[in-house]
Amino acid sequence: MSRFIAVGAFAMIVIAAPVGLWVRAESQSNAMENAIQQTQRLADYSVGPLVSDNLIAGVPGAAQYLDDRLAPRISDGSLVRVKVWDTEGRIVYSDFPSLIGEVFDLPSFAPELLAGGKGRANLGVQDGADDLHESQSGELVEVHVRTTAANGQALILEAYFNDDAVHDEQNALVVGLIPAFLLSLGALQLAQLFPAVRLARRIQGHQSTKRRLLQYAIDASDLERQRIARDLHDEVIQDLAGLSYALEAEERHSPPENQALFGQAKAILQKNVRTLRAMTTELYPPDLAELGLPAALTRLAAPLLEHGIKVKLHIPPDCELDRDRAAMFYRVAREVLANTVKHAKAGTLELSLMQDAGRTILLIHDNGCGFDLSEDAPENHLGLRIMRDTIEVAGGTLEVRSWRGGGTSVMASLERIAPARIR
Repeated sequence: MSRFIAVGAFAMIVIAAPVGLWVRAESQSNAMENAIQQTQRLADYSVGPLVSDNLIAGVPGAAQYLDDRLAPRISDGSLVRVKVWDTEGRIVYSDFPSLIGEVFDLPSFAPELLAGGKGRANLGVQDGADDLHESQSGELVEVHVRTTAANGQALILEAYFNDDAVHDEQNALVVGLIPAFLLSLGALQLAQLFPAVRLARRIQGHQSTKRRLLQYAIDASDLERQRIARDLHDEVIQDLAGLSYALEAEERHSPPENQALFGQAKAILQKNVRTLRAMTTELYPPDLAELGLPAALTRLAAPLLEHGIKVKLHIPPDCELDRDRAAMFYRVAREVLANTVKHAKAGTLELSLMQDAGRTILLIHDNGCGFDLSEDAPENHLGLRIMRDTIEVAGGTLEVRSWRGGGTSVMASLERIAPARIR
């Protein structure tokens, strides 16, 4: 659930960032539109009607009326600079008198604007050839609109505004929309949280059921192993042991020509008894319950020395594992060690048991002949295949790596059982 909430919060941030940028861009576009409308009103009602023939002709003193009309706007800072252009690129009026009469290149959109097109606006540092007196003022809003002189001549009004109004509108929209947007996303996240909790509970319920079924299967397997081991020990082995004693007695009292036959039969029978006793030990080993997993693994590896296999053990003295997981690791180790003795032709075997806060890992590696994993596994690896299925049902993994002449590695991993956090 914490991961679900963290992912939701991250998604909110990821979504809110581009939305915030979009809101700022839209607010800037809206502010530019407002600046165009404001400049158009200025052109239609304050500037255009006062552009006389004398002003266009450059007669001294003809600009006084416009100076008086625009002075209040310029003094309060709402208007920074004003220019009026004719169709030839000549400045016929400016609140900066030295610019009057100067000729510059008109902007590329001037023909369209003079033909009745919509005004243009942009925000930035104005550094054009005609902006010598505005380039030091930082970011300004530059607006071009069409106006008409008193004699009907088409002109272009260029006005510069302070950028504070644009940024204020941007901030107002961001502050007004982003909290509402985040609140909506938060409500959506909260609405999804309740189904997620129910789903998590259902998943935990299924996991608990799977663990119970696995526990029942393991318990049933243990009981069946106990029953088979007990029946072999109490009935079959005892009967065969009695038969062995009977054959030994017959061997002593039989004619010399039959003694060799009885001796051979007795040896075969005693060998089978030893094999059955080893099988009962494998079916239900007492070491694990009595000694614990570390000591049981140590005792399990001891017989390898009799086969000339050097054993290196890396086992912590204390290992916190429940009985079922300890039994799984023990069975994996028993199966691997048995295969090593029978088939690996190894000189060294290394067994490591590692445990951290989340997992327990059993790693067994030998330097034997190995086998080709791309081929079908031989019948002697059936036990490992069964153990892999059992461990995977328990939520773990069992991985076998081997190559001809390079030995074999088997790694079994199980997660430690942690109490559920959702109730």
